[in-house]
Amino acid sequence: MAEGVLYDVAAGIIGKAGNLALKEIVLIWSVNDEITKLGETVSIIKAVLLDAETKQHNSEVIKLWLKSLKDAMCDAHDLLDEISTEALQREVMTRDKKAKEVRIFFSKSNQLAYGLRMGHKVKAMRERFDAIAAVRNKFGLEECPEERQVRYKAREQTYSHVHAEAVIGREGDKKAIIRSLLNANAKENVLVLPIVGIGGLGKTAVAQLVFNDEEIKNYFELKLWVCVSENFNVKIIVEKIMECVKNKKPKDLEMNTLVNDLQKEINGKRYLLVLDDVWNGDREEWLSLKNILEGGKSGSRILVTTRSEKVAEITKSMQSHLLRGLDDQQSWSLLKKMAFKEGEELKNASFEKIGNEILMKCGGIPLAIRAIGGLLYLKKSVEEWQSFKDNELLTISQNDNGILPTLKLSYDHLPSHLKQRFAFCSIFPKDYKIEKSSLIYMWMAQGFIKLYNEKKCPEDVGDEYFMNLLWRSFFQEVEEDELSNISKFKIHDLMHDIAIQVMGTESTTIYSKDNVIDDKTRHVSFGDMLFSSSEIPISLYRARRIKTFLLPGQRGGYVTSNLGSSTYSAIVASFKFIHLLDLHKMRINTIPSSIKNLKHLRYLDLSENDDIEMLPNSIVKLYNLQTLILSKCDKLKELPRDINKLVNLRFLEIDECWALTHAKWTGLID
Repeated sequence: MAEGVLYDVAAGIIGKAGNLALKEIVLIWSVNDEITKLGETVSIIKAVLLDAETKQHNSEVIKLWLKSLKDAMCDAHDLLDEISTEALQREVMTRDKKAKEVRIFFSKSNQLAYGLRMGHKVKAMRERFDAIAAVRNKFGLEECPEERQVRYKAREQTYSHVHAEAVIGREGDKKAIIRSLLNANAKENVLVLPIVGIGGLGKTAVAQLVFNDEEIKNYFELKLWVCVSENFNVKIIVEKIMECVKNKKPKDLEMNTLVNDLQKEINGKRYLLVLDDVWNGDREEWLSLKNILEGGKSGSRILVTTRSEKVAEITKSMQSHLLRGLDDQQSWSLLKKMAFKEGEELKNASFEKIGNEILMKCGGIPLAIRAIGGLLYLKKSVEEWQSFKDNELLTISQNDNGILPTLKLSYDHLPSHLKQRFAFCSIFPKDYKIEKSSLIYMWMAQGFIKLYNEKKCPEDVGDEYFMNLLWRSFFQEVEEDELSNISKFKIHDLMHDIAIQVMGTESTTIYSKDNVIDDKTRHVSFGDMLFSSSEIPISLYRARRIKTFLLPGQRGGYVTSNLGSSTYSAIVASFKFIHLLDLHKMRINTIPSSIKNLKHLRYLDLSENDDIEMLPNSIVKLYNLQTLILSKCDKLKELPRDINKLVNLRFLEIDECWALTHAKWTGLID
């Protein structure tokens, strides 16, 4: 689990233990007393956790104690989840007591054996926590008051990345870049202008200001935006450009066909192409792309954003624009915008004095200023600002010139429940467009959403978590749907680095079959397209505690992988505790009945598997399943007849399942 989230995890264990102890089946198994004692012991430990997590940075002993506690909590969570799942299975199967398997399941010997086995496990777990709790007094830890969940409060400022008023101090940069782009004295048809600067300066924001300027709109016949990121693949970039031109993804075409199609669209037209976040330092690869783009009308321009001076030197055909940090006045304007409500009067001049002292740690970097400003938004008095400057801010090394420590400080000040939700996002590759609704369902699958109000549904609480992280600047570059609701967003590279840092070995993104999966790893994703099972590290099949298997790289691809059903079967056999299983676009044609063994599964994505004609009826034994995605399974003819047994199903997606003739699922979803 991520750094700093033990308090939230402890609360989850206490809540689950309390609920389980009251269930009829747990009374029959005679494990209710041990479960209650386990919850009580965790409650004792929880009381000092906030103080322990604060003091661990100056105490190696406390840090080791928290590590042993973290391992125990992971195991306790899995154990209680196993008992909870067994209890749920009993509740559902009670409805059909005629079935032979039900009679066996409820036989006295079966119940006695299971209860005895679980009793031993819970007792051993409780004794493990007793031993951990016994040494806590040696550390002089203080009991802390209950940590309150911070509710989202709508702020008066917009988060739309195309609104100029959300960007401060970049008007001069915008005008200078536009002046260079519109310079009519250039001899070449297509010129390249790099915007260069360190991470967090706002290169993308400045490029967006330029891209959406009226003068630019009127000058260029065609405007195109492509996010390149670390994977500089010429074919993928050409595909993305074509997607911008046609407003739809191209089919899987040969490179020669793609190039011909693109040149038909851009040749003879004055275009502006933004290549955002370029890392490639290979001049030959760059020239191969530039050659494809040479057919534009005179005045065509390519705007490149990059952190690398080398990339700027390789790509430029006009003077680079060097982006610098904000000056003192601009920095204070941005901090004030983030830390106070729109139009709020500063009643004490000390805010500005302390604020400028705090800004010395931010180096004029907008991302750091936004993060600190979001943190200060919750501190309303001069005394709180002074305390922040004199205490928390001092933990940042004076010798550290990077901004990661400053951003890490904003993570450290998140409530425990938000830390876990943000850190989980490390599972996505950098620069990935994350669908907000999908992320919320993934949070639900991991048990990250706690209902604090009976009138709230999990989706609404998840939305509150999201908005809290958004206005604290952990998320950015939001996109809106036709109803002006946020549909997609990104995480800045540096914030992504923080997420990876705090998750440690618990989460990993695989880019090579040589990746070694740690035995403590819980969440895995693949950063690139998977084309065959040989690209999956062998160590992954031995990692028995995997809870997340995600394929975000498939969503950005234009071809389908060729993993097939055999790989799927191997995954099913390996991942006993899997909660979230993403198998979209894997050319699966048959779902084996063994899927019923994934009894902890909450989220299953089988979309874009064109050859699936039916689902096994055994899928209805996934009683924990909350989200089932079947969209674009073109040959899927029907849903299982007993699908209404999926008592926890909240979201069923069957868009573009053209062969689906009788989906009798009316009333399944709340």
